Amino acid sequence: MNRLSIRARITGGSLLIALVVAVVAGIIIDSQVERIVHEGTVAVLESDSEPYVVALGEQPGSDFDPPGPSQHVAVVAPDGTTPVDTLPRGLWRQRSDLATDHTAEAVTVGETTYVVLARTVRVDGEDWHVIAARNASEESTVLGQMRLLVIGGLALVLIGVGVAAWSLTTGSLAPVERMRRSAERLSAAPSGDLLPVGPADDEIAQLARTLNALIARLRAASQRERQLVSDASHELRTPLAILSARLQLAAAEGTSSDDVRADLEGARRDVARLSSLVASLLDLSAIEAADRPPATATARDLEREGVEASDRARFRLTGTEVEVRYDGLGEAAGAGTFAIDAEDFGRLIDNLTGNAMRAMGSSGTLGIGLERTPGGVRLTVSDTGGGLDAEFAPHAFERFSRSDASRSTGSGVGLGLAITDAIVRHAGGTVRLDNAPGIGLTVIVELPAVDGR
Repeated sequence: MNRLSIRARITGGSLLIALVVAVVAGIIIDSQVERIVHEGTVAVLESDSEPYVVALGEQPGSDFDPPGPSQHVAVVAPDGTTPVDTLPRGLWRQRSDLATDHTAEAVTVGETTYVVLARTVRVDGEDWHVIAARNASEESTVLGQMRLLVIGGLALVLIGVGVAAWSLTTGSLAPVERMRRSAERLSAAPSGDLLPVGPADDEIAQLARTLNALIARLRAASQRERQLVSDASHELRTPLAILSARLQLAAAEGTSSDDVRADLEGARRDVARLSSLVASLLDLSAIEAADRPPATATARDLEREGVEASDRARFRLTGTEVEVRYDGLGEAAGAGTFAIDAEDFGRLIDNLTGNAMRAMGSSGTLGIGLERTPGGVRLTVSDTGGGLDAEFAPHAFERFSRSDASRSTGSGVGLGLAITDAIVRHAGGTVRLDNAPGIGLTVIVELPAVDGR
């Protein structure tokens, strides 16, 4: 059964159910037809005997008219004589027994069966009996013809059910077949196409939409994997080559101890940069995959992270003339829940302050602000580092995008703003840049509250 197609199984099941219904209906119809035919035979027998019953009641002493050519009738007098008798010989011998039964019954004589009806008429205190008989073959012939009609009709119904079930199943499964062919084409030649969704909002259309969502997620995951491999191979190639060269120089004969220490220090910086790059790539991939459990933070959690991030920035800027200003929520934090992990919010601020520190160098002003907005919270991180190049600003959130100044100094790996953008989008928020070339840059992050407060 499991090897059959869905179309064949549905059609077979429909036929089986229809067959059971047809058999039950056939039995009921046959019993009703048999009853009707038998009642018709009894009515004919009553019609055959009725003239004699009437004659006995109205003119008991008169002569009786003879029965018709095909009528088997006998009138039995109280003394046993038969003024009228056209019964077959076998029935004539049983006339005394038949006269005592007043219901229609089947009587077999030799190989012939008759339906016999006896009626009693009381005349002058004595019982007369009128016996009428009909050959049962007539009833059997009618029953046989009716049964053939019933069987033929039920057979046509079964054929109609089978054809209808097959046609309806074929039509219903047509979208599934189209989906299967589309899936084969997608498997053979990957493209950006999706499975076709029918116009009807039925179960098959819902299945197609669910599968399309799954395909989109799998494509996105595959794209992230390819992007990660591409980014890693592109960004790791140069640092690894430099690291290998430094180690070869350090191991070369004739290299002074000062040169060895310098090469090892350079190798240490390269390893630190590689570690930062790998960690950033993994963080960005995990955030974009959205495979982490959902987390929330309250307004007070965000305020705490803002205070701690500003303290970390001050510590990192020890020995410089950079002023760090923090303007937080304070006691006005109030209620509100946001779809972001508190640690992610702190890392977001660290990324933005790190970019600002590299842009400003040893002097300037770093501002961190956190304020409530209608339905959310706004984070601003500003610096006086001269801002971004006008040509670079539109690409600032792209992976590994770095300004010419950053590339020349070798600072950063170009993933800070990309990670910031991924964290904010994962929380349902937005991030934008307010760039003032020659003056500074302000990054503005808007996070909506999940409870609307």
